[in-house]
Amino acid sequence: MAHVSRVLHSEWTKVTTVRSTFWTLATAFVVTVGLGALIAAVTASTFNDMPPQQRATFDPTFVSFSGTTLGQLAMIAFGVLAVSSEYSTGMIRSSLGAVPQRGVFMASKIAVSTLLVLVVGMVTSFSAFFLGQALLGEYSTSIGEENVLRAIIGGGIYMTLMALFSMGIAFLLRSPLLAFAILMPFFFLVSNILGAVEATRDVGQYLPDQAGSMIMSVVDGSMGSGDRPYGPWGGLLIMAGWVVVALLAGFVTVKKRDA
Repeated sequence: MAHVSRVLHSEWTKVTTVRSTFWTLATAFVVTVGLGALIAAVTASTFNDMPPQQRATFDPTFVSFSGTTLGQLAMIAFGVLAVSSEYSTGMIRSSLGAVPQRGVFMASKIAVSTLLVLVVGMVTSFSAFFLGQALLGEYSTSIGEENVLRAIIGGGIYMTLMALFSMGIAFLLRSPLLAFAILMPFFFLVSNILGAVEATRDVGQYLPDQAGSMIMSVVDGSMGSGDRPYGPWGGLLIMAGWVVVALLAGFVTVKKRDA
């Protein structure tokens, strides 16, 4: 037990003493809250110009989380850098030399990173909600309304799962450049296109971000979710499944391959 505590302390020291940790997590907060606030303000000023169908499915809670689409890219960057920086610098050889139990090494890194991103994700989610609702004015909702608190807490969990998925991919690929080259365009463009195009929507809705983001919606149909075969918790469970698969693939790589 004492050995595990030393490994956890070591991973905590590594992840909190590099500048990339602060900058990526700070960027996730600023982009998510700031962009959500901007879109909430614009929505409030143009609400009466919306088509009737769009107003019927208007979801003030989900509007607060509009910035998550870009903010999650910073969480992806955190997940990739938390893992792959050790490979790019060669420090991984020292880390595995000090902790030859690779499962303990990987689990400790994941536990420490999860704690950090969960705290930042929750602060970001609650901040985005309250600021967004303040700017929506008469079109806002309150945290006491049905399913709103679920959506806010779900927003923090969503950002945490996105970072964990990226960590799994980084353990699998072991290269920051390769991980960024795959994850950034995929979640910024490819996934959104697959989820929006009619021919690929049935497949796209099961991708981790498309499924997981359902947890942040409160009004049925607010994000084209009216015909989805799963609800908010079902979507989050699908996303969690992707995370488990990514982390298992990363664990197999860490276990089998040389540093």
